[in-house]
Amino acid sequence: MLDRITSMQVFARVAALGSLSAAARALGMSQTMATKHMAALEQRLGTKLLHRTTRRLSLTEAGRNYLESAERILAEIEEADEKVSRDAVEVRGVLRLNAPVSFGIKEIGPLLPDLAKLHPELSIDLGLNDRFIDPVEEGWDLIIRIGSLNDSTLVARRLAPCPMFVCAAPSYLEAHGRPKKVADLANHSCLGYTLSRSAGVNRWSFGKDGKTQVAISGPLKANNGEVILESAVAGLGIVYQPYFLVSREIEAGNLQVLKLDHPTMELNGIFAVYPSDRRPPAKVRATIDFLAERLGKASHLHPKSKRK
Repeated sequence: MLDRITSMQVFARVAALGSLSAAARALGMSQTMATKHMAALEQRLGTKLLHRTTRRLSLTEAGRNYLESAERILAEIEEADEKVSRDAVEVRGVLRLNAPVSFGIKEIGPLLPDLAKLHPELSIDLGLNDRFIDPVEEGWDLIIRIGSLNDSTLVARRLAPCPMFVCAAPSYLEAHGRPKKVADLANHSCLGYTLSRSAGVNRWSFGKDGKTQVAISGPLKANNGEVILESAVAGLGIVYQPYFLVSREIEAGNLQVLKLDHPTMELNGIFAVYPSDRRPPAKVRATIDFLAERLGKASHLHPKSKRK
């Protein structure tokens, strides 16, 4: 079966140039092939589109009606092709970006004005969500993930490290004492993050492989890191959170890092993740480069030493 779009192109060129031979030359095909396309098109439509004489070709009434629709369709296809081609090389259009809530608010959001100024034809649609996001099923161009990556169908680029820290407010430590060992945490108020595997509501993991574990309990658990952080600063309990979340409070003296007998885990890193395409659009490539450059220089994401 001959390609329908090509047949439509042959017909439009015949109508414009007045002959099959001229249309064939313009499209870079043989006259025989152009004739086959016209015959297939008329057979599919069940009507004649051209009057054929020894001197010239002219449109039938059906041909004139069909030409108007064919030209509109071909123009739309050409426009769509051009748009996709431009998207591949120009930073433009809508970028749908999804990030975890706390990281999105603290780290991604403040960078977006500069990204928008750098690329005036780019429009950013930011979504914040702590649940697992499938960029293909949910239509996101780019997502930020923290921790382990298990989906081999996606492409990932590491933007920054993500070490974990155990912290508490000076007021809590003054009232309850300072734990020295991982095992001591079982006797303290620990604030649990319900979406974390390594630092959840019932058990915290330590060491490079996470095999050193301790059962924890406390007066508060939440699925949002900001809520837990604020409660820790208020002296409610101990937190086990990524450095980007606690770094500013540590520097301000509102939280103190606890030195225990086992190192904390590191969540592999902070990644930009996108669907596996042969060549992602320019808007995705430019955004990843921008985030890698900015986050790569962010001192609050890169502790000088991983304090234990």
